Amino acid sequence: MLKIQLSQIVPNPLQLNIECVAGELHALVGPSGSGKTTALRTIAGLNNAQAGKIECDGNVWFEANDMQGIIKALSPAQRSCGFLFQQYALFPHLSALDNVCIPLQNTIDGLGERRAIAQQWLNRMGIGELAARMPNQLSGGQQQRVALARALARSPKILLLDEPFSAIDAPTRQGLYKTLAELRKDLNIPILLVTHDLREADLLADRITVIDQGVGLQTAPPQILFERPRNSRVAELVGISNKFEGVFSAGKLSWSECDRVFDVIDKGKIPPNTPVAWVIPGDGLSLHSEPSNTSICVQVEQISALGQIAVIQLRTAEGNHTITWEASAAEVKRLSLEVGKNTFVEIDGSKIHIMPLRPINDPRRFSS
Repeated sequence: MLKIQLSQIVPNPLQLNIECVAGELHALVGPSGSGKTTALRTIAGLNNAQAGKIECDGNVWFEANDMQGIIKALSPAQRSCGFLFQQYALFPHLSALDNVCIPLQNTIDGLGERRAIAQQWLNRMGIGELAARMPNQLSGGQQQRVALARALARSPKILLLDEPFSAIDAPTRQGLYKTLAELRKDLNIPILLVTHDLREADLLADRITVIDQGVGLQTAPPQILFERPRNSRVAELVGISNKFEGVFSAGKLSWSECDRVFDVIDKGKIPPNTPVAWVIPGDGLSLHSEPSNTSICVQVEQISALGQIAVIQLRTAEGNHTITWEASAAEVKRLSLEVGKNTFVEIDGSKIHIMPLRPINDPRRFSS
């Protein structure tokens, strides 16, 4: 298991507390400059935090506090850590095979044995026949496989991946997803993945930590994160379309600038008459051609067809709110939806998730 508890103020703020068990892939997501790569570099020992602790497989790699400063800090070479950099960082004057040999130099004396292990890893990556090629003779995907083989050659206890799929085309990316999935089962080590692609994190990760301005805002499995964000800032960062504001009191949620009141599960955590943000997942929305006592009149503003899926933008007659709804092309046809046409939306109050409303410059947005 990898346990990380980091804290620092300068030069880059960092407040992070996560765990990653063997066999788990844990994704770090957040906007550019949020501290994702800084977190990986700190785990790897390429820089140190002002305070905190990094523990892997029961061994302390780093420990520091405000009173004593750095108590223990293993060097990068002493940490059993495989690191795949975003730009791969292959040595241009070395062949693919010799690049993979590099991390073995401190642990295996014989050149022949190092080369045999390196060849085995290239074979495992499906590029064994490219061992003699130089990096500039390899495609982006092939370079990445060499870099991944190098990161794994010395059998590390953890694997750190810094946006490894950002510079390759979609077909190559799919092949590497498959390779990573196979490696996860065989290696059984913690894997930390930094990515800016939420769909990628949703596809690959067991858990996701959202980072903003160096602070870990929420850690959760993908489904929980996207359906039940901890606060308004998390909802914004994970790209939830249908996020609104209102006032919550004793199980009743009023919608800003609307007369609508929804019955919402009250967990007793929010005081009466508290302004809140709220989100509704796609399965909490339904469209109907005829009104009902609980439906809301909306006008179709835009229809964006994406193959067999359409993204429909709706505007409420009351409150001027925008609702995004995704449906099949067949559903759009069944409802006879057209731009400018009125239709009626039902919002399932049992699917509504409410959360604290925090402005972006309010440090309390980091709390639940």
